[in-house]
Amino acid sequence: MVQLLDIACGAITVPSKLAYIISLVISLIQIFVPILLIVWGMLDLGKAVMAQKEDEIKKGQQLFVKRLIAAAIVFFVVVIVKLLVGLVADDSNNITSCIDNIIKCKTTTCISE
Repeated sequence: MVQLLDIACGAITVPSKLAYIISLVISLIQIFVPILLIVWGMLDLGKAVMAQKEDEIKKGQQLFVKRLIAAAIVFFVVVIVKLLVGLVADDSNNITSCIDNIIKCKTTTCISE
């Protein structure tokens, strides 16, 4: 049965407004941080190319690759955390479903299953 209410996580109840804020912050981080890292990397690489120095170009390339990797890690951090929690938590806890419900909360009145 699907109801519009707060999200129950075991003995703890997460208010739907808090779950919505958490979900919104996670979504914004997943979108804007990788974009910013890629843009900064492109600017650094562009500056290095404009300087026309081989050493600076190599440093710019290395920095760009590091920022691309960081952007991928930031984007997938939620998946990584859910995977680690799923491996560590025992099956009797519904912590993974609780995390899913909080992350999927897109309105101030979340749907809890």
